[in-house]
Amino acid sequence: MLEFREGRLGISAVPGSGKTQTLSYLAAQLVHELATRRDEIINPFETPEVLIVTFSNSAVENFRQRISQILSTEFELLPNVGYRVRTLHALANDIVRMRPALAGLTDDFQIADERAAQQVLDEALHHQLSNEPAALDFILSGALKEFQAATVRREKWPEQARDIASMVIRRAKDLELTPVELRGRLGNLEEPSRVLLRLGLNVYETYQRGLQMRNMVDFDDLLRLALLTLRLAPDFLERLRRRWPYVLEDEAQDSSLLQEKMLRLLTNTHERGTQGAGGSHWVRVGDPNQAINTTFTTADPAHLRQFLHEPGALRRDLPDSGRSARPIIDLANFLVNWTCIAHPVAWLRQHAFLQQAIQPTSLSDPQPNPTESFTYLDERAHTPDDELKAVADSLSRWLPGHPDWTAAVLVPENSRGFQLATELKARNLPYEELLRSSAATRNVAGKLEMVVRYLAEPVERMRLADVYRQVWWARGRGAETDDEALEADRAAAAADVDDTPDVSSAPDDQGDDAMPDTLAESVLVVPPLGAGPLPLSALNQPQAQQVEKTLHRLTSVEDFLYPGPAGDWLAALRPALEQPAIMADLLNFRQAVQRWLQAGVLPIDQLILTLGRELFTEPSELALTHKLALVLTHFAETQASARLLELANELHIIARNERRFLGFDTADTGYQPKKGTVTIATMHAAKGLEWDRVYLMALNNYSFPAAQPHDSYQSEPWYARDALNPQAETIALLEAILDDDAAGYVEGAASAQARLAYAAERLRLFYVGITRARKDLIVTWNIGRFGVQDSARRNQAAAAFTALHEHWRVRLKNKTS
Repeated sequence: MLEFREGRLGISAVPGSGKTQTLSYLAAQLVHELATRRDEIINPFETPEVLIVTFSNSAVENFRQRISQILSTEFELLPNVGYRVRTLHALANDIVRMRPALAGLTDDFQIADERAAQQVLDEALHHQLSNEPAALDFILSGALKEFQAATVRREKWPEQARDIASMVIRRAKDLELTPVELRGRLGNLEEPSRVLLRLGLNVYETYQRGLQMRNMVDFDDLLRLALLTLRLAPDFLERLRRRWPYVLEDEAQDSSLLQEKMLRLLTNTHERGTQGAGGSHWVRVGDPNQAINTTFTTADPAHLRQFLHEPGALRRDLPDSGRSARPIIDLANFLVNWTCIAHPVAWLRQHAFLQQAIQPTSLSDPQPNPTESFTYLDERAHTPDDELKAVADSLSRWLPGHPDWTAAVLVPENSRGFQLATELKARNLPYEELLRSSAATRNVAGKLEMVVRYLAEPVERMRLADVYRQVWWARGRGAETDDEALEADRAAAAADVDDTPDVSSAPDDQGDDAMPDTLAESVLVVPPLGAGPLPLSALNQPQAQQVEKTLHRLTSVEDFLYPGPAGDWLAALRPALEQPAIMADLLNFRQAVQRWLQAGVLPIDQLILTLGRELFTEPSELALTHKLALVLTHFAETQASARLLELANELHIIARNERRFLGFDTADTGYQPKKGTVTIATMHAAKGLEWDRVYLMALNNYSFPAAQPHDSYQSEPWYARDALNPQAETIALLEAILDDDAAGYVEGAASAQARLAYAAERLRLFYVGITRARKDLIVTWNIGRFGVQDSARRNQAAAAFTALHEHWRVRLKNKTS
């Protein structure tokens, strides 16, 4: 691979084979060679660069750091010069920004992030749902009672309609069809069987108009418009080819059709595999067996598989891996072999995996496989709660004796991770999250939400007490003051009324002058508004609980914040008089709240930035505050009637994981596991990472179905007739009409195919989970929450887990006999 200099090269790399380091070294070599040929450059504005494209932002940062280090240490070249590392979406954005007019855009067009795009989609959907109130009835099961159907229409249909419309929009843009073009191709959609497709098309039209009115494009638009720009400007395309003579693509198994088309244009590589003159040299590196984004994005590992067999393209494999101990490699290889040879479903035997084996490295390799290893596949049928406790018990026993090891618990869905975090928190075990949004994002958004919500209702004493305990006092106290712990503390404190201090009204003849000068001077530690972080509370937890209960019993918030001639409520507060630390803390808190109320008249971005400077100190927290300010500014611009309460609700959505928010914490910029700390992550988020010990949870036939009759699928709602997958059926009908084969569409076939595709992806997800482990691997499963109450609805162990367990049991028996 390191000898590559021209043409096309496809590389299939197994987990832990060092592909990132190898690709980084190849990039550094090519940068060095281009640097030696700078005298040949005719146009200084067309200095050639090596272009590296990858899937995620964290991978971009990883490549930058590795290439920079190699250039400076081995080639004595300046870092960050001579190469460009981009995600494929960022590359598309670069291309469109260079020639926005060709894409029909203004120079100042904006990119709609997930939140903004979802808002535009929701507005479009609301408009269309009122026009199609009975669209859902087409898929409703006839077995539903009327009250059930009414509940589904009210509570389930908006979400289902959103998913259908999103799939139609994504697929249309992947096919490079505008709403006008799509309507022209689809023709008459008035037949009852086409009602869902009609809804999706109508939402697409309204959604796209909404983006255009806001001068926005979404991420799928970027790819489509980048292709349009390249096709409309041959001279511009040639200049880019000269600028990027080498294109190195990482994680190629996750590329979509549009992304591949863009790279084929840049490298002048035709779809039939031939390469035109003047094209860039192209390296594609990936692992089809780690394609785990195919069912919810337009990614398709078939593109990489086809490239590996294209005429004129060289293929090389990277089978050697020093990441995992041999018993773990054996389990991963067995999963692939069992699926390809013995899986009960023929389609999965042919399409789930590329049959390639991980090979351990030689003893002399710089990265030898770990020799210490422990594997355990737990066949016991746990309830969901028992499974959580079993994993937490194991960590409680193991973690204290392994402070120098890294450990992770990988779950199939975010919700399971949240439950585990609660369990570990209760046991005071150190952990970090890599879930839908990180704890850092939720912490920043949650604190800002609480303050903004109070400013919207400043006379509410309960809001003020929440701000005191969960924002003012909680700052700097880490995990012990998270929302759940604080709520539990508050409930316990509220239940214990015997120690509530006697708080009397301030007497008429006692005002601010009655306070000791030393306490009054304590407010001077508060800096000017927005000048920097506020002082931290010095109170311990019992004292904070005492203050919180006292604030709950405020008769009038104004008596505390803005005392009048009758006197200061605080001056007669017995705990404050008896404990100077409480007095000082409440004086500082009062002055801070007064300042925040004054800042409440500022535009929302200035208010959020002001609060952020006073509440947070970490650079990542301040960066998150800045991004939240931009998000809320955009929300306020698009929702002219939005007041502070609506803005607080938007922060609430981010803080409670109801919408993904791309922050600036380590989950987005690159995560490094900490020794002695448990990482909680989804199996998707764990891709690209590794730990010494790994737990895989919930390996049942609900999270990992095998296309068997007794399996159930999340994409098939309980209220749909004939176990239909509404999204799959809608897309299949769309494609059949576009192919002039509407008569060939058979209802139910797409749902069956979607089951197979999902089962294949979940097998690959299991494979990814196994190969995250270096030394130890523990796998568990549970019967599901419905199975606890109803044995007929119990989940079973996943078929792959059962096969793997039998292999592990036999191997263990042979080893001990």
